[in-house]
Amino acid sequence: MRFPNESDEYRAARDRLLEAEAELRGQTEAVAELRRQLPPGGVVPQDYVFAAADGDVRFSELFGEHDTLAIYNFMFPRTLDDDMPCWSCSSMLDSLDGAARHLAQHVALAVVAKAPLPRVLEYADHRGWRHLRLLSSAANDYNRDYHGEADSGQQLPMLNAFVRRDGEIRHFWASELFTAPRPAEQGPRHVDSIWPIWAVLDVTPAGRPAEWEPSREYD
Repeated sequence: MRFPNESDEYRAARDRLLEAEAELRGQTEAVAELRRQLPPGGVVPQDYVFAAADGDVRFSELFGEHDTLAIYNFMFPRTLDDDMPCWSCSSMLDSLDGAARHLAQHVALAVVAKAPLPRVLEYADHRGWRHLRLLSSAANDYNRDYHGEADSGQQLPMLNAFVRRDGEIRHFWASELFTAPRPAEQGPRHVDSIWPIWAVLDVTPAGRPAEWEPSREYD
């Protein structure tokens, strides 16, 4: 593949990069296969009750017709000292809202926040979210049990997947990369695979801006 007016130097460097990209694609697939081969996780300890727009809903009911459930812990409140919603989570959920109808063909999806349900729904309306299943965990222990909340009460942006088989609901996987050791200049990148802004920035000359988070509001 050649592009208009590119130099031989550019093409040689690009072909080396292409080899690295192909290796990364293979490694990504290999990691996904390792994930699928995980043995059964722990049985979910209780049928948590969440507040939802259509009334209280039990954890087991969130699966609907599917045998797989993905739940994202939305940091709302953002920190112990800031009761506003996390703007980074908001950015990711902006994109996930658009994907939710496609995902619903294969898996159940829910978003859980510790904030009271009216605040969650008000914020969702403000953002224009129309397709996400939004829940409040203010009255249950789900966040604490599945590492969406630290011992201090600080909310954490954890993504969990669960599987329902043979009459049991078990934990399958969590975005534990959030807690893994990493270079100081890197963020945890534990949910980057479902957060498209980073994928776009990674193919630009400047890459990801240092010390930058999406804004909570835009004009």
